[in-house]
Amino acid sequence: MIREPAEVTVAEDRSIEIPMGVLVEAGLHIGERLLAFSDGERRITLRRATDAVEDLLRDRTL
Repeated sequence: MIREPAEVTVAEDRSIEIPMGVLVEAGLHIGERLLAFSDGERRITLRRATDAVEDLLRDRTL
């Protein structure tokens, strides 16, 4: 659960910036690779790339 919600905006160049506090609370570190995808229910999911690859190899799902 995010203790300090943050609003983000899609910029004209189609990029977004996620505040570092949100990433730190999720246990992410500078330089860590993330996989972003739509979960099919109009939500965006961010996963550590290593976790996503492990899931794909084990369960064949994200």
